[in-house]
Amino acid sequence: MTRQKAPPRTSRRSSGRVTLDDVSRLAGVSAITVSRALNTPDLVTPETREKVRLAVERTGYVPNLLAGGLASNRSRMVAAVVPTVAGPVFLDTIQALTDALGEAGYQLMLGQSGYNDSREDALIDAIIGRRPDGIVLTGILRSPEARRKLLASGIPVVETWDITPTPVDMLVGFSHEKVGQAVARFLHERGYRHPGIVTADDRRATLRRESFESTMRDFGITGIPVFTVPAPTALSGGRAALRHMLAEHPEVDVLVCSSDALAHGVITEAHARSLRVPDDIGVMGFGDLAFAQHVHPAISTVHIDGSGIGRQAASFIVSRARDLEIPERIVDVGFSIVARDSA
Repeated sequence: MTRQKAPPRTSRRSSGRVTLDDVSRLAGVSAITVSRALNTPDLVTPETREKVRLAVERTGYVPNLLAGGLASNRSRMVAAVVPTVAGPVFLDTIQALTDALGEAGYQLMLGQSGYNDSREDALIDAIIGRRPDGIVLTGILRSPEARRKLLASGIPVVETWDITPTPVDMLVGFSHEKVGQAVARFLHERGYRHPGIVTADDRRATLRRESFESTMRDFGITGIPVFTVPAPTALSGGRAALRHMLAEHPEVDVLVCSSDALAHGVITEAHARSLRVPDDIGVMGFGDLAFAQHVHPAISTVHIDGSGIGRQAASFIVSRARDLEIPERIVDVGFSIVARDSA
């Protein structure tokens, strides 16, 4: 009787990620010793713990919390990191991710990083340790340490809602600087010469503000007043902004808001003060959220295809999981100015 050969084992090194064996070789100890040093450090000597610590630091290794799991080495889980789920601007992206990944047999795990990136490193560690089949980040990864660990993990990564020529792996987004330029040109063409800015304090909103100010300087407009609110933004911030501008900068003829929520707040406060929008003051938003076209007056804003970002990010992750070639790792989805009644 002829014996059938067992199918060859799939190497876990094929993904390129750093393994326990890599750490053990660098530390000059066995893999089981490395495991003990990481999980039960009291069982090894201080000298060995230090060797392992240095090896882990040099390789960027993060322990696999699913070790000994599925033989296929697939978790069928994708992790997405957003600044917050309290604001609606990322909801279309999350929904599209959930739907597209679900159709391919994957589940979405959601984490919140906050807007100041203070929890980014710890969150990335926790995600890598659970070995998802992909990671989707909102914005460009800022932490060099987190970037090094993601590269060492071998896990497919998609950065979204921003643009850079040097992504960690893959990217789907748009240029916030170009948004600021386009909004400045749009408002200048409509005759506004005394703009004010109402902005969140996060990085992406800051990029749009700085670009708007720079473009306005090219038009000879300087000294633009700025009212800053903490992210995530809310309607109340827009109301407070208009009160401030009317008191301190009554010459302002249009308010450029970093979100539709702030724009809605400005319009609400204007109505409360019997001011006419846009006759007395114009209002510009960002995000083109579902309510923006139904506010009175409807909000002029910047449309971002959040659903398209989510679908493309999911496609990247699924294609990488299936070992398909990805010819273009950077996709710029662009944006569009939506001219409505508020400006």
